[in-house]
Amino acid sequence: MSNLPRSQTGNSRLSTMPSQKPRQLSHLQAQLAQLTANMADLESLMRMTAGQAQDMRGLGGYAGAMFMAASKVLGEETVKGGEGSQAPGQEAHGNKTSRE
Repeated sequence: MSNLPRSQTGNSRLSTMPSQKPRQLSHLQAQLAQLTANMADLESLMRMTAGQAQDMRGLGGYAGAMFMAASKVLGEETVKGGEGSQAPGQEAHGNKTSRE
């Protein structure tokens, strides 16, 4: 076998390359434009997420404050489970009146 078929194949590739190059560059440019648009969207979403994270932090503080306030209102006895013999619907001071 000679080098003739290989050189013909090589010549056909070289002859089609210059015609494909503008199309490939155009496609690459379109992909780059899409990537740039996606990156801008991502940046916007990241800014929004960062703001929401700060808001969630504030809500966590409010929830913690509500739990602390509830423990003061209900008393440590009720929060810890009381004496353990009370039903969930019974109040602690109801048993005190029965003892008196």
